[in-house]
Amino acid sequence: MSQSLKETNLQISGMTCAACATRIEKGLNKLTGVESATVNLALEKSAIKYDSEKINAEEIEQKIKDLGYDVVTEKAEFDITGMTCAACSARIEKGLNKLDGVVKANVNLALEKATVEFNGSMLTTSEVIKKVEGLGYGARIKEDSKDTSDHRQKEIAKQTKKFIFSAILSFPLLWAMVGHFSFTSFIWVPEIFMNPWFQLLLATPVQVIIGGQFYIGAYKALKNKSANMDVLVALGTSAAYFYSLYLSMMTLSESAPKVDLYYETSAVLITLIILGKLFEAKAKGRSSEAIKKLMGLQAKTATVERGGIEQEIPLEEVVVGDILHIKPGEKIPVDGIIIEGQSAIDESMLTGESVPVDKKIADDVIGATLNKNGFLKVQATKVGRDTALAQIIKVVEEAQGSKAPIQRLADKISGVFVPIVVALAVIVFIIWYVWAAPGNFAGALEKMIAVLVIACPCALGLATPTSIMAGSGRAAEYGILFKGGEHLEMTHRITTIVLDKTGTVTNGTPVLTDIFPANSWSEEEFLALVGSAEKQSEHPLAEAIVKGIKEKGIPMKDVSEFEAIPGYGIKAVIDENEVLVGTKKLMNMYNVGVATALQKMVELETVGKTAMLAAINGQYAGTVAVADTIKGTSKMAIRRLKKMGLDVIMITGDNQQTAKAIAVQAGIEQVIAEVLPEGKADEIRKLQAEGKKVAMVGDGINDAPALAVADIGMAIGTGTDVAMEAADITLIRGDLNSIADAIFMSKRTITNIKQNLFWALAYNSLGIPVAALGLLAPWLAGAAMAFSSVSVVLNALRLQKVKL
Repeated sequence: MSQSLKETNLQISGMTCAACATRIEKGLNKLTGVESATVNLALEKSAIKYDSEKINAEEIEQKIKDLGYDVVTEKAEFDITGMTCAACSARIEKGLNKLDGVVKANVNLALEKATVEFNGSMLTTSEVIKKVEGLGYGARIKEDSKDTSDHRQKEIAKQTKKFIFSAILSFPLLWAMVGHFSFTSFIWVPEIFMNPWFQLLLATPVQVIIGGQFYIGAYKALKNKSANMDVLVALGTSAAYFYSLYLSMMTLSESAPKVDLYYETSAVLITLIILGKLFEAKAKGRSSEAIKKLMGLQAKTATVERGGIEQEIPLEEVVVGDILHIKPGEKIPVDGIIIEGQSAIDESMLTGESVPVDKKIADDVIGATLNKNGFLKVQATKVGRDTALAQIIKVVEEAQGSKAPIQRLADKISGVFVPIVVALAVIVFIIWYVWAAPGNFAGALEKMIAVLVIACPCALGLATPTSIMAGSGRAAEYGILFKGGEHLEMTHRITTIVLDKTGTVTNGTPVLTDIFPANSWSEEEFLALVGSAEKQSEHPLAEAIVKGIKEKGIPMKDVSEFEAIPGYGIKAVIDENEVLVGTKKLMNMYNVGVATALQKMVELETVGKTAMLAAINGQYAGTVAVADTIKGTSKMAIRRLKKMGLDVIMITGDNQQTAKAIAVQAGIEQVIAEVLPEGKADEIRKLQAEGKKVAMVGDGINDAPALAVADIGMAIGTGTDVAMEAADITLIRGDLNSIADAIFMSKRTITNIKQNLFWALAYNSLGIPVAALGLLAPWLAGAAMAFSSVSVVLNALRLQKVKL
């Protein structure tokens, strides 16, 4: 990348549908100097590459605003020290305003304060402080000054108030409508509810105040020569509302007959759409949680050795080359290399593997992993944005941001359908006013409104969301949570399933699987001594052994001496018996002959088990084995996926031998082993390059990038929160059968959506010519339109009876 080519990520507010995202993309890509621009509707984010010599970030933001949307920024206040005159404040202000990501910076000399408005996805408060310090001054963020309130939460609160207000006003109109039909005449309706002026009084605030956002959205869309769902909603509700207003005015005439009004049509439709917007805003609000939780894994402080003095400092102040002191049980703050000490490091939060890794001098360690049992001195090699965790965060952000939003079929149709309907309505008015019934304005207007009413996109607007709500609601009853409608739409296209090993195919925790005492020992005596010795150890493998022995009801003995030998095993004295448990190296260290046990050890390791040798009083006493076992339902679930015609692949960071052993047990032929955390996403991309639609199923933080980059990411609900937030679907039960259930539910929902769209368009296609010929009164057109909406909803509700 050339020095002038830069990247920026902007948070955008105001988008309502996929057409909005497309319009912004097109607008940005037309700008001189913009290399590429992608807009993610679900995340409400844009990723833009631009030539800074031809265009700047401010001009890009202005273009977004010109298109009718807004860019979300954060604001923070800083206490500044060291300023002596106006030149100082001017210098800081100028320096901050040149910083990438800063929208506006203002420095007040008298108050010794800086107020900075910035793009939170490009810049952090610590980087602002570093910039001020680099200019030769001091800076500290004012407590509670940073505006961290999520704009989505504000939007949710706003839509909730609108929905409640709209629902209260629409309820009497709905009551009047229900009691209006002959077959519901037994329902009592207050007389005032039938009064046209009372209905107008209720419907007008809904149409103007609550529905105002659709008029604004429609104006923006039409201004930019496109049509979205806002245009459809504004068109449909306006036709019903203004036609009813026209009929209400006619009732002022004494000879005017009693007329049917359609105020409830516009009011109830707006209320339902606001409810849909509310659900959508809540779903979008969760999309950024994965990044927040990844950031939360980092240690907040670090203990460093500088000038021979040990001191605790904020994580942001650690620099490459610092010597870090890490006690047992503490998180490793940054990536580094061990220069003193030995320990077992729990890397499961990044690798997903449950067994801790023994580390010694000269071994690399990863930031955010956990030091289990030994004191370490680590020299920092990577800090800040260069650490492994920061890179994983970046991969997740890029993968999420690069996903193009799925264009909703209704939006695609509306782009052509709306202009055609409007044109037809105008043509019908002209034909009737000029030729069919010359000069009869009211008659021509009625025919035009009949066309608009019968073409009202109520059913078209309800077709997709009602099916998605019903389908996703039913799936949730079976423990399958779709994060959004677009994921429910996509899942049925999957051709390849990639399964993480640990915690997905397997249980994720090691258990005691095999016990082989030597001939001189009974199993109970052997296990009593081994269990008593391992009880003193903090190593997870020791915990698995102790748990397995306790489950057999074997009592533990008192330990008089205990020593952990990192990388080798343990040594203990129990009832005057010296007990050794550990590796072959430990046995060799104490000159214990284990030749007879080596064959069995190899056999156990061949099938993916970790074997440990035990010696009592210098003599080989037996072998125990620990392994991560496959889930009871995994084999059956994988067989089911294969029957559905899906390719099933297992991916793991474990060694080839262990991976193959687990795969054979689960019935999986294809295995990708020894993959680094950041490499899983690359493997997914390779499969996608072959034309496959890939679903990634995982449960660990290391799976997050792969979950994000896959066509569909499925997280096991028993895994980490980060995996669940990065995924498109959460399988709460942790059962791989839920994968097949999710695909089945997706297929049923898509079929239902297609049925809905067919009937929604069929009503319009058949009704428009009839209305244009003057054979369909507006009230009848309204009834047909209402019936089409009801039929679509009833069809969608069939999904609630699907059995998985």
